Amino acid sequence: MLIAAAVFTALAALVHVYIFVLESIRWRQPATWKIFGIRDQADADTTAPLAYNQGFYNLFLAVGALVGLVLLFTEAREAGYALALLSTGSMLAAAAVLLSTGRSRLRSAAVQGTFPLLAVVLLLLSLAV
Repeated sequence: MLIAAAVFTALAALVHVYIFVLESIRWRQPATWKIFGIRDQADADTTAPLAYNQGFYNLFLAVGALVGLVLLFTEAREAGYALALLSTGSMLAAAAVLLSTGRSRLRSAAVQGTFPLLAVVLLLLSLAV
């Protein structure tokens, strides 16, 4: 169970690193801003500071999940569980907040939240074993 939890925690972290790249590094590129429904370059330029900041939030969540993942396989296993659950739980909550903005965000929320949901469930189940 712990191995499956670790796999989904790692996948959740990788998705959030990818989101960081899109939001903080590639935001002004047309292929990227079209993914987020930005209409034109002017809107991308206007929203770039917000996206930049948001991207770093995603990166920090990913780093937390990865550090938790490493700690899960050390003597600091309890700290690993805490950090992995905090990070993936926050990712899951962010996906729920995204979904609350409208049904048109369902696909994005699913991309952002599916791996964290599975990670949280499996982490909790592995704690119970």
